[in-house]
Amino acid sequence: MPFTHKNLKEDVGDVGSNFDGAPDLEFRLATKPLELQQSGLGYQCIPPNYRFPYGHTHQRQEEVYVVLRGSGRMKLDDEIVELKQWDAVRVSPGTWRGYEAGPEGLEIFVIGAPNLGENPRDDVEGTRDWWSD
Repeated sequence: MPFTHKNLKEDVGDVGSNFDGAPDLEFRLATKPLELQQSGLGYQCIPPNYRFPYGHTHQRQEEVYVVLRGSGRMKLDDEIVELKQWDAVRVSPGTWRGYEAGPEGLEIFVIGAPNLGENPRDDVEGTRDWWSD
């Protein structure tokens, strides 16, 4: 079939509870449900004033973070970037990243390339509480 149609809220499971964080953290990985072959897609809704508990980096994957709603901050290696609605941030492989929501929360798409195949964890390194003040 030349296309795949999924509803991110209805057809893609929420794995937010896997991150041992806020109970209302929403994290949906759409790469497999959409049968993406050359890219990746994730959706996240981070509660107000909450910092995502893990920072991470990729060996090969470039990612783009797009703010759909709300505001927040993103830490990229040692630099802090302010985020607002419709901002897009490209992050190259090898750059550590983490993010936190502002007072109204943060809703983002995360677009990755290339698709990391059957073992995407082989490309990522993550650390809990990487971003500490």
